[in-house]
Amino acid sequence: MSDTHLHFNTGIGVQKPNSIRNKDIRCPFCAREELNDIIAVEDSMILLKNKYPVLENTYQTVLIETDQCDGELSVYTEKHLVRLISFGLKNWLLMEESGEYESVLFFKNHGPLSGGSIAHPHMQIVGLKNIDYKEKIQAEDFEGLLIHEESDTVFTLSTSPRIGFYEFNVKLADQDDIPYFAKCIQIAAHYILNAFPFPSSSYNLFFYKLGKDIYAKIVPRYITTPIFIGYSIPQVPNNLEWMRDDIKVRYFSREFRNRP
Repeated sequence: MSDTHLHFNTGIGVQKPNSIRNKDIRCPFCAREELNDIIAVEDSMILLKNKYPVLENTYQTVLIETDQCDGELSVYTEKHLVRLISFGLKNWLLMEESGEYESVLFFKNHGPLSGGSIAHPHMQIVGLKNIDYKEKIQAEDFEGLLIHEESDTVFTLSTSPRIGFYEFNVKLADQDDIPYFAKCIQIAAHYILNAFPFPSSSYNLFFYKLGKDIYAKIVPRYITTPIFIGYSIPQVPNNLEWMRDDIKVRYFSREFRNRP
């Protein structure tokens, strides 16, 4: 049985810059010539050790997505989007397969309610030495109403969300299908930021590996409900079918009206 809690170092935490709340601070990811502990570089993407490793018994890395500080995953070109997801998956799986960690997290925060602190587009890959996140994940977390299926890559809207309300899932069929996988992730992010029935400026993107299967989960972020905070009871909205159909019309009909 692995540990159940991560330990947060508050002494390091208070040193972290926050360019989401404070727009006047200098972006640390734009000063590329000052970056240290670089692990890998591909085009404008950089993977490096996290300068502020607030989580104890972990190995924290940051994946800078682009050299454009005002860029955003929901509007990347198809070429950059596919390169980014491929680069991230490759380095995440390398850490997974190294045998050094109980499990490895791969996720992205975007917006003021996402839990992030730096506005410049980035993801994080975190090796957990004593915690296996898979112990709290089950296949049902990724089941839902079918939005789109292409080359066996499946895009769904959760009917049993982990946190509650709306969660989008994408299952990767095969490494050759990363372009379809990446596009569905981008559509979910674009819909959340631009067409969601409840205006949203924040989302999280999580990646999971269960057996041989790889999943992504995209979650719009709002204030978390007290019922979930206090009792861990998720809520399911009654308009899931409408939302599934709305996304189909906006992004997968012939008009492609809202496609990023």
